[in-house]
Amino acid sequence: MTEDLGPTLLTARLRLRVPNETDTVFAQSMYSVPQVVRYIGSGEPERSRQQAAARIERYRERFGSLTGVWLVEDRANRTPLGFVLLKPIPFSSGVEAEQEDIEIGWHLHPDAWGNSFAAEAAGALVTHAESQGLRRLVAVTHPDNGASKAVALKLDMTARGLTPRYYNTTCELFTLDL
Repeated sequence: MTEDLGPTLLTARLRLRVPNETDTVFAQSMYSVPQVVRYIGSGEPERSRQQAAARIERYRERFGSLTGVWLVEDRANRTPLGFVLLKPIPFSSGVEAEQEDIEIGWHLHPDAWGNSFAAEAAGALVTHAESQGLRRLVAVTHPDNGASKAVALKLDMTARGLTPRYYNTTCELFTLDL
């Protein structure tokens, strides 16, 4: 039962739920688009059904009482729009930290761009994180990813500049104290 993995979160227009095997086709269609993946991981499109199925399984494995990767869908018609995440962020090699940082992030299908869905879905994650007692969130973006930076600012996150602290690369860092 997917609902047992994590909570379903609702906004005025969106439902955020645990992804399941039936979401593989959507994940394949979304993560195969070069414009979607250019700022994610290696930047290489994932075109095979096996890659999409493995991604959905990784997303399902990330669920806990606080963290997870949720599928974002339109509440009215259940159309999938993308994914949002709340998870421990990996530190770069050699970074020593006293506590883990929790990352908030968003990946949307190009058909969903320009409708403020990312900010609305991420806002639901902020509310969820706060209700679970979390005190701080971080978001990182590729320095050239203006759309993602705009979402972070809509969430009232504070721009902290460039950092090599995460993912073994230089990212633009945003933080939000809850």
